[in-house]
Amino acid sequence: MKIFVLLPRIPWPLEKGDKLRAYNQIKQLALNNEVILCALNTDKNINKDDARKALQPYCSSIHFFDVGKMSILTNLARAFFKGLPIQCGYFYNKKIHKKIHELIKEHNPDMLFGQLLRTAEYIRHEKTPKTIDYQDVFSMGMKRRYEIAPFYLRPFFNMEYKRLRRYEHDIFDDFDVKTIISVQDRDDIDHPKKEEILIVPNGVDHEYYTPQNQEKKYDIVFTGNMAYAPNVNAVEYLANHIMPLVWKHLPDAKLYIAGATPDPRVKKVASENIIISGWLDDMRDAYAQSRIFIAPMRIGTGLQNKLLEAMSMRLPCITTSLANGSLHAEEGKEILVGNNEYELADHIVTLLTDKEKTESIAQNGYDFVHRVYDWGMATNIMEEAMGLKLKIES
Repeated sequence: MKIFVLLPRIPWPLEKGDKLRAYNQIKQLALNNEVILCALNTDKNINKDDARKALQPYCSSIHFFDVGKMSILTNLARAFFKGLPIQCGYFYNKKIHKKIHELIKEHNPDMLFGQLLRTAEYIRHEKTPKTIDYQDVFSMGMKRRYEIAPFYLRPFFNMEYKRLRRYEHDIFDDFDVKTIISVQDRDDIDHPKKEEILIVPNGVDHEYYTPQNQEKKYDIVFTGNMAYAPNVNAVEYLANHIMPLVWKHLPDAKLYIAGATPDPRVKKVASENIIISGWLDDMRDAYAQSRIFIAPMRIGTGLQNKLLEAMSMRLPCITTSLANGSLHAEEGKEILVGNNEYELADHIVTLLTDKEKTESIAQNGYDFVHRVYDWGMATNIMEEAMGLKLKIES
């Protein structure tokens, strides 16, 4: 197949979950198909030359389109008055839309593939067979943010939630193949035929994220893009509610917050026992230098790549029911799950004091991700569905 891939962001460097998913899916699709890549760009600091070098081995053609600040403001206003989600307006540009249409005509691909509903407006009305990767259910993520937001922000979050929910429904019938990251996310799509959506989970590069013997400088680690609202919320929850309970039993326990572009709210929690790293050249060091991993997610959607990476590096992991709902690890055997600060703090204390329990959770989690999460197997599900669609069409 010749596949035209449209992304809302340049998938390099791999500091965000959607970039990681896109990069690895392109890498797998390129094994048996020709990939034409088209990516929007709203980050003026990104090194496009480095990105091209990283992507060229897998793509026959690469196109990056910058979406400037003035364009974003204009299109946010248009989206607001047209009743579209702000998520769509932020990434949409009419001139870029025209260029993408021309590229599709020029390359004449067999299949269009759009990642996230952020790209749907660009390709939903093209006549070429189309695939959309919902990846996450943005509407539910927005609903969860609404539920914990200050009263003055709630009207905005509620409006965006309703628009996203309607848009997720409306674009469903525009695409021939639909994919999503988990059953939990699929069940949250508001469409009578949502069972048609294919579950395409993430994978993990087990050769890269492999156990390492390094000095343990930290007791607990949490990783991710630290400008991302669910991660910021998780850091504040950790620092202000969970760790004070841990310190009652283990006053010297050190928490390591590792990840790019820390929000001011993240930087604010730094202390003698809470270390904020900022950007790391190699995230494996954060895992390898820590005893246990925790992802205390209370908002957000989708599968947490950080959990897959930590498990693959044989760290014992703790999370919430929200995050494990997509992961599907066995509670108490492959992962520990807590639903409030007391349960999460108890799990931390247990793993830092009970060596036998720690070893068991670490090994079982390691075995679980190696058994279940693989980029090749996951991407094959989507590739086979694309091929079947084209076979039916012909």
